Amino acid sequence: MDPHVRDCIRSYTEDWAIVIRKYHKLGTGFNPNTLDKQKERQKGLPKQVFESDEAPDGNNYQDEQDDLKRRSMSIDDTPRGSWACSIFDLKNSLPDALLPNLLDRTPNEEIDRQNDDQRKSNRHKELFGLHPSPDEEEPIERLSIPDVPKEHFGQRLLVKCLSLKFEIEIEPIFASLALYDVKEKKKISENFYFDLNSEQMKGLLRPHVPPAAITTLARSAIFSITYPSQDVFLVIKLEKVLQQGDIGECAEPYMIFKEADATKNKEKLEKLKSQADQFCQRLGKYRMPFAWTAIHLMNIVSSAGSLERDSTEVEISTGERKGSWSERRNSSIVGRRSLERTTSGDDSCNLTSFRPATLTVTNFFKQEGDRLSDEDLYKFLADMRRPSSVLRRLRPITAQLKIDISPAPENPHYCLTPELLQVKLYPDSRVRPTREILEFPARDVYVPNTTYRNLLYIYPQSLNFANRQGSARNITVKVQFMYGEDSSNAMPVIFGKSSCSEFSKEAYTAVVYHNRSPDFHEEVKVKLPATLTDHHHLLFTFYHVSCQQKQNTPLETPVGYTWIPMLQNGRLKTGQFCLPVSLEKPPQAYSVLSPEVPLPGMKWVDNHKGVFNVEVVAVSSIHTQDPYLDKFFALVNALDEHMFPVRIGDMRIMENNLENELKSSISALNSSQLEPVVRFLHLLLDKLILLVVRPPVIAGQIVNLGQASFEAMASIINRLHKNLEGNHDQHGRNSLLASYIYYVFRLPNSYPNSPSPGPGGLGGSVHYATMARSAVRPASLNLNRSRSLSNSNPDISGTPTSPDDEVRSIIGSKAMDRSCNRMSSHTETSSFLQTLTGRLPTKKLFHEELALQWVVCSGSVRESALQQAWFFFELMVKSMVHHLYFNDKLDAPRKSRFPERFMDDIAALVSTIASDIVSRFQKDTEMVERLNISLAFFLNDLLSVMDRGFVFSLIKSCYKQVSSKLYSLSNPSVLVSLRLDFLRIICSHEHYVTLNLPCSLLTPPASPSPSVSSATSQSSGFSTNVQDQKIANMFELSVPFRQQHYLAGLVLTELAVILDPDAEGLFGLHKKVINMVHNLLSSHDSDPRYSDPQIKARVAMLYLPLIGIIMETVPQLYDFTETHNQRGRPICIATDDYESESGSMISQTVAMAIAGTSVPQLTRPGSFLLTSTSGRQHTTFSAESSRSLLICLLWVLKNADETVLQKWFTDLSVLQLNRLLDLLYLCVSCFEYKGKKVFERMNSLTFKKSKDMRAKLEEAILGSIGARQEMVRRSRGQLERSPSGSAFGSQENLRWRKDMTHWRQNTEKLDKSRAEIEHEALIDGNLATEANLIILDTLEIVVQTVSVTESKESILGGVLKVLLHSMACNQSAVYLQHCFATQRALVSKFPELLFEEETEQCADLCLRLLRHCSSSISTIRSHASASLYLLMRQNFEIGNNFARVKMQVTMSLSSLVGTSQNFNEEFLRRSLKTILTYAEEDLELRETTFPDQVQDLVFNLHMILSDTVKMKEHQEDPEMLIDLMYRIAKGYQTSPDLRLTWLQNMAGKHSERSNHAEAAQCLVHSAALVAEYLSMLEDRKYLPVGCVTFQNISSNVLEESAVSDDVVSPDEEGICSGKYFTESGLVGLLEQAAASFSMAGMYEAVNEVYKVLIPIHEANRDAKKLSTIHGKLQEAFSKIVHQDGKRMFGTYFRVGFYGTKFGDLDEQEFVYKEPAITKLAEISHRLEGFYGERFGEDVVEVIKDSNPVDKCKLDPNKAYIQITYVEPYFDTYEMKDRITYFDKNYNLRRFMYCTPFTLDGRAHGELHEQFKRKTILTTSHAFPYIKTRVNVTHKEEIILTPIEVAIEDMQKKTQELAFATHQDPADPKMLQMVLQGSVGTTVNQGPLEVAQVFLSEIPSDPKLFRHHNKLRLCFKDFTKRCEDALRKNKSLIGPDQKEYQRELERNYHRLKEALQPLINRKIPQLYKAVLPVTCHRFLQSNEPSQNGSLK
Repeated sequence: MDPHVRDCIRSYTEDWAIVIRKYHKLGTGFNPNTLDKQKERQKGLPKQVFESDEAPDGNNYQDEQDDLKRRSMSIDDTPRGSWACSIFDLKNSLPDALLPNLLDRTPNEEIDRQNDDQRKSNRHKELFGLHPSPDEEEPIERLSIPDVPKEHFGQRLLVKCLSLKFEIEIEPIFASLALYDVKEKKKISENFYFDLNSEQMKGLLRPHVPPAAITTLARSAIFSITYPSQDVFLVIKLEKVLQQGDIGECAEPYMIFKEADATKNKEKLEKLKSQADQFCQRLGKYRMPFAWTAIHLMNIVSSAGSLERDSTEVEISTGERKGSWSERRNSSIVGRRSLERTTSGDDSCNLTSFRPATLTVTNFFKQEGDRLSDEDLYKFLADMRRPSSVLRRLRPITAQLKIDISPAPENPHYCLTPELLQVKLYPDSRVRPTREILEFPARDVYVPNTTYRNLLYIYPQSLNFANRQGSARNITVKVQFMYGEDSSNAMPVIFGKSSCSEFSKEAYTAVVYHNRSPDFHEEVKVKLPATLTDHHHLLFTFYHVSCQQKQNTPLETPVGYTWIPMLQNGRLKTGQFCLPVSLEKPPQAYSVLSPEVPLPGMKWVDNHKGVFNVEVVAVSSIHTQDPYLDKFFALVNALDEHMFPVRIGDMRIMENNLENELKSSISALNSSQLEPVVRFLHLLLDKLILLVVRPPVIAGQIVNLGQASFEAMASIINRLHKNLEGNHDQHGRNSLLASYIYYVFRLPNSYPNSPSPGPGGLGGSVHYATMARSAVRPASLNLNRSRSLSNSNPDISGTPTSPDDEVRSIIGSKAMDRSCNRMSSHTETSSFLQTLTGRLPTKKLFHEELALQWVVCSGSVRESALQQAWFFFELMVKSMVHHLYFNDKLDAPRKSRFPERFMDDIAALVSTIASDIVSRFQKDTEMVERLNISLAFFLNDLLSVMDRGFVFSLIKSCYKQVSSKLYSLSNPSVLVSLRLDFLRIICSHEHYVTLNLPCSLLTPPASPSPSVSSATSQSSGFSTNVQDQKIANMFELSVPFRQQHYLAGLVLTELAVILDPDAEGLFGLHKKVINMVHNLLSSHDSDPRYSDPQIKARVAMLYLPLIGIIMETVPQLYDFTETHNQRGRPICIATDDYESESGSMISQTVAMAIAGTSVPQLTRPGSFLLTSTSGRQHTTFSAESSRSLLICLLWVLKNADETVLQKWFTDLSVLQLNRLLDLLYLCVSCFEYKGKKVFERMNSLTFKKSKDMRAKLEEAILGSIGARQEMVRRSRGQLERSPSGSAFGSQENLRWRKDMTHWRQNTEKLDKSRAEIEHEALIDGNLATEANLIILDTLEIVVQTVSVTESKESILGGVLKVLLHSMACNQSAVYLQHCFATQRALVSKFPELLFEEETEQCADLCLRLLRHCSSSISTIRSHASASLYLLMRQNFEIGNNFARVKMQVTMSLSSLVGTSQNFNEEFLRRSLKTILTYAEEDLELRETTFPDQVQDLVFNLHMILSDTVKMKEHQEDPEMLIDLMYRIAKGYQTSPDLRLTWLQNMAGKHSERSNHAEAAQCLVHSAALVAEYLSMLEDRKYLPVGCVTFQNISSNVLEESAVSDDVVSPDEEGICSGKYFTESGLVGLLEQAAASFSMAGMYEAVNEVYKVLIPIHEANRDAKKLSTIHGKLQEAFSKIVHQDGKRMFGTYFRVGFYGTKFGDLDEQEFVYKEPAITKLAEISHRLEGFYGERFGEDVVEVIKDSNPVDKCKLDPNKAYIQITYVEPYFDTYEMKDRITYFDKNYNLRRFMYCTPFTLDGRAHGELHEQFKRKTILTTSHAFPYIKTRVNVTHKEEIILTPIEVAIEDMQKKTQELAFATHQDPADPKMLQMVLQGSVGTTVNQGPLEVAQVFLSEIPSDPKLFRHHNKLRLCFKDFTKRCEDALRKNKSLIGPDQKEYQRELERNYHRLKEALQPLINRKIPQLYKAVLPVTCHRFLQSNEPSQNGSLK
């Protein structure tokens, strides 16, 4: 067999050689926490109970509520509800379970021990299993395993042909299907032949057709389309048996007969049938073209995708073809192409997921005899897509073809390959198979060959016999594949079509009747023999077929011959041919020559011109069809075979010339086409590697081709990289090359027949009998000979020669997904036994040779090797592993595995590459990035095979180069980022922990100095005790630490450097470095090898310095506490202190570490930790980074050895301990449970994303989110354009990995299912619980430290603060039990701490305990009440009364009740009962006053509770709620603290509802209250004197004065002890008040508030505060100026309630203050709706008028509400003070509304009978007050007579006119409106009528003279104003309104004339000296009759 064929076949059938590292999957790259495996590991978590998730049990709760409603007493029943019934309630309620032994006096140590045991039981082992991994792109250290090399398929379609029916059935019809791409003008699949003829029809052809093979009966086919597009058509061609007559005639019957008329045309049909029968008998083996049609594939796919049915029926016919060609194109097509596929094409054309469709094609076009060529077909197809297709006008052949089109299934049954082999073996060979149809892709496809394929396609295209003499009209061409010249030498290798034999020796083309120059559309498919000789050729014979039966005329007459030799100079001959045709049989030995050669004595058609066009196409994985590749393979094979001379092309190459030729052919590989290079990639690389390893001997000389091969490899690899952009993984590795290394590459075996280890060996002699790579063959080298080891890493096992467990290379069998690789039957028995004569057994080791070549290369070769360094590195490593394996060196000590020379080469290589990285990172960013990553992976791999010390020395040398460069850089972030990637990849090694020697003690330096070998560091096992060496060494990045734990030292140093706030420009790397640490820890956490707690503690020791590093960063961490209602985080120390030395954790050594040295360098001691400027701004980390850091901290605290931690805490200063506590405080907030509801709300947005978008953005801007290159480019300051033009858009930069980024998943699937939300909440709950328990553990350690050293007591406050904070957060029941236990222990150890020092904390503690006493979960309640009881008891024991706790508890309860929404008094009642029970059972204190005091307190608390019950009832009624709170506050008039609490509660409620003015008032009242008591306590001139000072702000404040006799003096214990009763508290209240006033828009009041504040600040000389205040004042006043005329404060309504249903409210009248611009309808709707819901809609009625209500006339069963709009009312004298809008809307106590009436009871009447009632209401307090409704205390009425009503109306009109006239800017529309109403055609009750009614006669009653005169003067004024208005209007109008103006003027004059006499008539009596008439407010008068009226 030909050596090349043998190599190809070996390459396609050999087993894969795969190296697997046994523990590789435990490296961080495969960390289960970052993969989807996390879900599985979270199974079986306990459900944590959280109060926030538990809704109280619905039913009971509701009943209780109703019950309460029924019970509610009147507000004014007693001042504070009834005392007795409340106690009765309490006595009857049930307590919770009591805690056993709570009252025993157990020693503290014992309590601690018990608490500790309980806390440590049932804990979750893996903290990171609960924490979602930070969302980053694919982690950089994860190398994806490349895909197995396999046969290429595009997107696959299954086409099933179901039926074909014509109107008449008279003869068999044969069909073929193929795909065509119109745009590329290319046929893109081979033909699929099928026929759907009935048995009867087939019978007609019996004589001509051999029995059909089952393979030719297929009716379904699978097409593959690599580049789907809108241009793909499925073309169906039909042929029939040849008959006399041209196509048109033969098709005629099909077009005219209809199936329906069959009986009518019976005779004609019979005739046609008999004709057909004759033709079939005679011409049965010839065909003629008949008809064709085409289906636009994308229409089908897309319409199938969009119709909502399981399978779609699509009709296609020319008649109704409108919709089917182009319009359907745009329906949606599913999904975008994923990049990983080798397929490509239009984005919109996806064939993988559409609904199966059944098509019925109803029309065919008949074939035109002169338009059969492909060119014509493309024209037709292009035309078909136009709406006005020419084809539409043609008369169609009607038929019905039914076809199913669907996406092909994964593994179809009974499927045959294009070579007719079974894809998967199937037993039953009688089943109709499905055929795979070979694709001819429209554009190149770059996939290496993996299967044997050797096919030839022949396409006869056209023949021109126009100039041939003689009769040759019905021409057919017979095609044969010959292996010799005898006619019997035709080979049976031509594939059959349909219903015939599988292979035949000849094929005929279809005949075009009477055409001397026909076109053909035939495809002849040939199976090429594996080995071709010069005698193989294609023979074409031309026949004339006589269609008519004539006497002695033969059926076929040969009329010409031509041929094509298959080989030309040893290469397959393919392409377009235009051949001459000979008239006679060719002579002997013709087959070697081409017909173009003029053979002597032969006759040719048309003088030897080319008359026959034919195309030959090969699809072969044997023939490269590329001259350069052919030459290279030929030369290499010649060397193997040692056959000289070699013939290549026209050259003969002698042995002496071979060397040059070989070298030039190697370098010429560059010129070859890319497609064949890729197809033969595996073979090509194998051959090049072989040349390196076994240099050939040519003419006795060993020729060293290493360098040439290395260059060739480098250039091939770069070509692939550049041209196949889409195939790279995230590290830029080309997937084809990666899979070559991973699966295919193996070391060529040195000696031809050397026995090699393992059955069958690698490359030894194997007889391939089956020629198939079976998936079930045993792995040829199964290396699981591992010995059991005490430990998973050989380096520590104690025996130097332990087998190297970590690199078990399992060179497994090559599992194929298409297990049967089909081979041509011709090669079945040949074997690969060769004698390699051309090679001497000189064997070089590939990795050594590769390293050498790489080190010595230079120039462009070196450059291209650097570009693709990963490839050579991976090759080298695989080669090293193979070498160790073959030479059984895997067990040898690592030191002796590789020669010194090789190690030197590697060291040189690494060092030069590192210097490349350092020197070029700014110029070639992208390349350096790849190089850096490749180098890191290489070192990571070396750690598995070489000596650890040696590899560490390599890492160190890289570090040195980077560090020295960093000094000189102004912006180091790019280089540091590269170094991070480098380190992260190295640390992802699966034995990272062991490499760090976690067990060795910190003795003087061990490795990394290479002198200490890995094998000698033998501290075995994890057993050594931690000696008490200076403990700090373990917690700081000291020199011993960094020498001992080398890699861990590097990681932590990196972290410390980057997080250091002074590090210039490294901000963008925070996320990156934090993720590195997070990833390492979470990987250790899930590693089964370290699951034992003692081992985990060892691992945690590697990270102890982390605690210090994170403590350094406290000021920079994201402040998670801000979201809380607490005030920010309690940082105990100012930022400036953070800078001070005592606080600093980064020691001198860190600075040295940064420099990469371990000796202090004096030149730049700080390295780039430049001296810090104190008090500088910290950049804060993002929420996500901070969260990651804190979880790392918790992991170390959880797993580290407690004794070690305690020793270290003892050494820390108070400052540092406080900082640690701050950190824990932050952790509590950070990991707080968010609650199910939040998860449901955040459903559409990932938590991480929304948490802190700002920081996200910053990180995005500074990089580290998008692609790494981008970040590098950006941080260099100027964003260069990336190659593709845009900085961001180019594909190679942004590698969004869909599966990695959270947001992508969310966009695709917005709503998580219930179960997912439940799961998230479950995880979050467990994380919160575990995190808080770790914090609690740590607090306990801190407290123990304090117990040991007295000096540290000052930090207990901090401990308490963290504890309290954790109680305030949302916690699980489990945690709270432990938390309360710890709190009780703490109080009992240090009682004076709470009651004397941390008094504010005592208040907080009371609040927290009470809060939990009202929990709905009984365990929480019982623990909380126990804690509360003990607290009282301890307070009592210190000073015989517990006034402090009493006071605090009472206040706490008040504030709880006031603020908490979901507060449940029933639960709290139980807890109170529990406390009483403890008091009763407490024997020790029975004799003291303690139990009575407890009882008093509990009763008092219970009282407050009862009030709350009421509040609960009115939860929905804001006014009522505020009234209640107001009442409760009033009840506390004597205890200022509590009153203050309630005022605050009210302020809170108001601001919730945006009643800012009221909130401000509450705050002013609070401030006044505080001022009262402060003035009693201390006499400071600048403080306000009490509430008098606040009068200007509000007249209501005086009610806060402390003058009643029962006022407590403020110096009593426990009174006024709250934080507000101080100067700063007062200032705080006033500032809040000012802010609220400002929000309410009452800027004048802001000024008044500041008037009180300014003196205080002035006294304190606080310029900063003063400047702020004056700034705010300026703002306030400028707003007053700007908003002039646009201010709105409120709208007032009088609301009266009538009806017993209202209870307390019955017959009460209020003034309600509503937001500005509230309409009457709105408030009426609100109140009606609210009370309607409460009492029933049919019960509530709104009284529509504002007349006085007569209670007797109302229905007693209904509830009535009367609502009237009221306006503020001022007496005339007040108006001089109330000038501005604010004056008129502030401090309002009087309101007015008017009611029109007539004496006979109607509301409205004639002018002369229209009276008006004005009602003036006075309220008990001035608005705005601390509530929004105030009682009406006084009512007075004024009644206006009709003439007074008229006077008011006219005054109002006149005012309107004046306003409209003088408005600035003028408003013509408004002016015209007012004018029209005044002078327009006399309006009913308009001014004229008023004048006529009241002024026409002088009244008889002298009392009315005054009014008469007043009205007369009003009219005078009115006419004057009208005139002004007209004049003004004239100046404003345009020409279009001239007429209108004239009309107005006319009207005015008319009005004036009519009024003139009335106005001028004076009452003479008024102008004498008469006594003034006293005006009676109410007077009945008879008006003068209207007789003298003028119309």
